Amino acid sequence: MKPIGIISTTALFLLVGIGAPANARQEKQEEKAKPQKQEQQAKPERQQQAPAPKQQQHQQQQAQAPKQQQQRQQQQAQAPKQQQQRQQQAQAPKQQQDNSAKQQQQQARGQQQRDNSARQQQQAKGQQDQQRQQQQRDNSAKQQQQAKGQQDQQRQVRQQQAVMQQGQQRQQRQQQDNRSAQQRSPEQVRVQEVAWQGDRAHSWKSEHRTWQQRGGYNGYRVPDDRFRSYYGQDHGFRIDVLPVLYVGGQRRFQYGGYSFGLLDPWPEYWSNDWYDNDDVYVDYYGDGYYLFNRRYPGDRIAISFYLN
Repeated sequence: MKPIGIISTTALFLLVGIGAPANARQEKQEEKAKPQKQEQQAKPERQQQAPAPKQQQHQQQQAQAPKQQQQRQQQQAQAPKQQQQRQQQAQAPKQQQDNSAKQQQQQARGQQQRDNSARQQQQAKGQQDQQRQQQQRDNSAKQQQQAKGQQDQQRQVRQQQAVMQQGQQRQQRQQQDNRSAQQRSPEQVRVQEVAWQGDRAHSWKSEHRTWQQRGGYNGYRVPDDRFRSYYGQDHGFRIDVLPVLYVGGQRRFQYGGYSFGLLDPWPEYWSNDWYDNDDVYVDYYGDGYYLFNRRYPGDRIAISFYLN
């Protein structure tokens, strides 16, 4: 009996265990089917309620139409302002460019004005410098003219003094010549004529020689200041009043602190008493010293200077 009871009990548990899962699956399936049924039941309700939202929306649209019209009117009223703002915004860069161009033009004009002012100042300064330099040159020219005028006056004074001295010397010579002529006896005059005739040339052009032909002057040279004081064409004299010496057959005369001797014969066409009546002078010509006769300016007799 015990084994049969055990088997019965086991069978009962198996049936219960199999039945429980089956019930559980059935419950799950039923739970899944409930939402689908609810949705199916809800669809007819939504289908019945659908017309209500459209009518409500139409009412809402009618209610909102004045507002929308007012907004459109506001937008239309604001459109010119917006367009004006857009135009202003569009014109702003151009205006900025124009302002920038105007500023650049103003700066350029200002720079040009400064440049013109600087150029004018430089030109004015240059003109002032030129005027100053011209004034300095004028002053210098005036000073030079004044100095030259003073020199000319001094030269004229010296020339006048020299003319006066020459006049005085000429008068003194004439007085000496007169005294000498008065003091000389006829015999002395005749002896002097004979002596001078011995120095007369037969053909002066062939007999006389220049210092260039003689090989140049080698005698004593008179200092320039001394020479200017006693010799030259401004200092004339007559030979007959001078002391006469004969050295080695050469006739020498003392004048101006020196002795000079005649190296050439005197021309045959000169007057017999030229030494007594003609004014002569000593000058340096080209290559040496010569004796000149004012009555015969084209002739020159070579002479040599000696210390006394």
